[in-house]
Amino acid sequence: MLRPAAADPGVLAVAPAGATVQAQAQERPVLAILTIDDDLQLFRGNRQNFADLLKTGEDQGFLAYVVTVRNLKLGAPRVLGFTYNAAKDIWLKSWFPRPSVVYNRIPLREDERLPWVRKKLARIASQPDMAFFNRRFFNKWSLFKWLSEYKTTRAYVPETKRLTEQKVLSGMLRRHPLVYLKPVMGKAGVGIMTVKISPEKNLPYRLQVQDEKGSSTYHCSTLNRLWTRVRSNVKSQAEPYIAQQGISLAKVNGRPFDLRALVQKNADGAWELTGIGARMAGTSSITTHVPRGGSIEDPERLLAAVFGAEKAQQVFDKVRQTVLVLAARIERASRCRLFEMSMDLGIDEEGHLWFFEANSKPMKFDEPHIRKKSLERIFQYGHYIHRRRFQERR
Repeated sequence: MLRPAAADPGVLAVAPAGATVQAQAQERPVLAILTIDDDLQLFRGNRQNFADLLKTGEDQGFLAYVVTVRNLKLGAPRVLGFTYNAAKDIWLKSWFPRPSVVYNRIPLREDERLPWVRKKLARIASQPDMAFFNRRFFNKWSLFKWLSEYKTTRAYVPETKRLTEQKVLSGMLRRHPLVYLKPVMGKAGVGIMTVKISPEKNLPYRLQVQDEKGSSTYHCSTLNRLWTRVRSNVKSQAEPYIAQQGISLAKVNGRPFDLRALVQKNADGAWELTGIGARMAGTSSITTHVPRGGSIEDPERLLAAVFGAEKAQQVFDKVRQTVLVLAARIERASRCRLFEMSMDLGIDEEGHLWFFEANSKPMKFDEPHIRKKSLERIFQYGHYIHRRRFQERR
């Protein structure tokens, strides 16, 4: 039964009887976008992103659909999934062929950590006839550990320690005037703290805490009082933290900026840079996230404003080369098949490149040219996997 269409593509309709999608699976590769069940909306995730993926898949010669963890029955030849009717602005539930590629877009870490979900993800990864893109979210501590242990990537990693006790923080503050404290499973900057020391002041320790609504600042007279405040905020996040060397980022008009790079596997199965954007921090934010007042900028323009045209080009070329080295190292260390990742990178006032974070499930880029290429590259790499599987069967 069809429900009225909504302004946002979030309404579900059940396809009429007999409308099962018959697979031309032998001729067309099949990609399933994996998400989690939801009691209210039937499945979770960014529906507009899913709709864009389905449209691009169709244009690229794929049969694509959305499927929940519960509905992906690995022993069955067909799967109950969802597709989007753009003309009517509704989602349709129907039967689809078993996928050859599963693209993990489970949106929340807490969902992915559920025991029954983890068990299903492990089973998907073990299927010999399925390629599984991006099995899990990254852990910040693991990322820095992997990159610090490899001589080719070590120079790009700020000093990073597990924040297990007060002496870890005191040691970092002895070496660095600015220290970032980050939840290892954090998202969108929530829970990040900065500690800055101004020894000449009566309250020398300045703690800034970022939460979902904004940021708060505290001034502490002693390290003990600082640690009490930090520990309180760590407990409120209910997850482990890391302490990280603060980097004095390059600034334009007094506002620091960082770079966002997207790297993906291409039609030949190799890592390739899809695009680089820049985000400039808001006036009172400790991160450059756009929802917190950050702005979208052109990276080459910002670099030229700081370093001049010639050095800016050298720095930008270095970024383009280095992100591929970082991606290859992360994939090798993770021991999982990875297809894409976004990276947050900083450029300091001397032009040195720093790695801050990688995300195995990138949010969509706001830059139209990066967004379009990112969608296409998912299916270009899918074609590569499909061709290889076909050749192996011959």
